[in-house]
Amino acid sequence: MAASLEQRLTELEVRLSFLDDTVGVLNDTVAAHDRQLLALRNTLESLRVDLQALRGSLAQAAQDEPPPPHY
Repeated sequence: MAASLEQRLTELEVRLSFLDDTVGVLNDTVAAHDRQLLALRNTLESLRVDLQALRGSLAQAAQDEPPPPHY
C-alpha cells in the first residue's frame, strides 16, 4: 500500500510539474498577445488620426477648387 501511495504522489508531482510548465507557457503567450494587441491599437489610432487629417485636407482642397467651366 505504501508503494502505491508513493507512486500516486510521484504521479501527482509529475502532473503538477507539467501543469506549472503549461501555465508558464500560456502566460508568456498571453503577454506576447497583449503586447501585439497594444501595438495594433496604437497603429490603428495613428491611422485613424492620419485618415481624419487626410479627409480634412481633401475637403478643404475640394472647396478651394473653382467650379468646372460648364457651370
